[in-house]
Amino acid sequence: MLYQLHEIQRQMLNRVSSWAEMSAQLFSNPYSPLAYTPFSKRISAGYDLLHRLGKEYDKPAFGLTVTSVEGHEVAVNEEVVVAKPFCKLLHFARDLSATPLQSRAADPTVLLVAPLSGHHATLLRDTVRALLPEHDVYITDWVDARLVPLSAGEFHLDDYVHYVIEFLQLLGPNVHVISVCQPTVPVLAAVSLMAAANDPKLPLSMTMMGGPIDARRSPTAVNALAIKKPFSWFENNVIYTVPAKYPGYLRRVYPGFLQHAGFVAMNPDRHVQSHWDYYEHLMKGDDQSTDAHRAFYDEYNAVLDLPAEYYLETIRTVFQEYLLPEGRWHVRGERVAPESIRQVALFTIEGELDDISGSGQTRAAHDLCCNIPADHKQHLEVTGAGHYGIFSGRRWRTVVCPQIRDFIRQHEVRIGAAPKRANRRG
Repeated sequence: MLYQLHEIQRQMLNRVSSWAEMSAQLFSNPYSPLAYTPFSKRISAGYDLLHRLGKEYDKPAFGLTVTSVEGHEVAVNEEVVVAKPFCKLLHFARDLSATPLQSRAADPTVLLVAPLSGHHATLLRDTVRALLPEHDVYITDWVDARLVPLSAGEFHLDDYVHYVIEFLQLLGPNVHVISVCQPTVPVLAAVSLMAAANDPKLPLSMTMMGGPIDARRSPTAVNALAIKKPFSWFENNVIYTVPAKYPGYLRRVYPGFLQHAGFVAMNPDRHVQSHWDYYEHLMKGDDQSTDAHRAFYDEYNAVLDLPAEYYLETIRTVFQEYLLPEGRWHVRGERVAPESIRQVALFTIEGELDDISGSGQTRAAHDLCCNIPADHKQHLEVTGAGHYGIFSGRRWRTVVCPQIRDFIRQHEVRIGAAPKRANRRG
């Protein structure tokens, strides 16, 4: 019933938002006489803020149509390589047909596994943008569960793991996998299962960023909520059915609007201050600051629904029973054994100030992957970075991405294989 009530509220707010948007234009458009009345800037700013607080935020576009390769502007074409019911595998194909850049076709292939935890894969836009100049980038673009018909079946955590395996097998064996936040767990499971089966398409390296490999270490508010409530509470209080207006009608989901409310509740003062600053910047005519605010919240406020079975299994497996670090996790009957991994290099990255995945939670992968040679393991703690700072923003671009680039190139040859005689890029 909550989902239906939310939809009614959304419809009402959309009308208010549309009215506020038109009113803001009436008091700011130079062709409108109201723009020259006293306090017009203040009134317009108030209406604009009301519009943004009430509007519905759709999934943003990646918008990555060009990149720079060796100083040359290169067109980027977004291609759907695989379309599965709950995920699309996207390829950011660079046009390297120009003669000076043809050798760059040998750049390392990267599978970027985006989180399925409330936001769209476009949250990693800056991640992709920084990788594109020197890598051939693919990304998992998860589908909003409310848009997936019931006929497509359920989506479990085990299915997530096997989606990753399928994508790695498609792109491998010369592929490097990067997982950000939530997918560090299923990605480690996928690589573990592939290693145990001696799969020839194993990735060359795996980079894990800010994820809950072992949520017992330095628990955060996110971890505390998961263990404070019994599993039955999550089943009975946060799972709802999709309303009739969507293709996924009657599918059981963890609604995106609940996840968004949780995001905001973690730092409510910061969001209130941000919106007040936006109001003041509007009155001052500070276009750069207002554009930055809009870009951030266009992304932050766009959320998706999660399949109920996947969400609940993640709560139990990762945050309540710690099945991965305790060696008790089975995926479709096969035990997840990170100790099986011997030929995949490992790079873990954490933010010093991460309040979502605490210090040591990602680094725990080193202990679990005990048979990867020590000289093929690397860890980075990013000073001054919070959760988002390790994959987006200045620290990501200047500190983290260069080290990932170097790590990937260092491990372009399988561990234990004969070294190449020449650099593949010449």
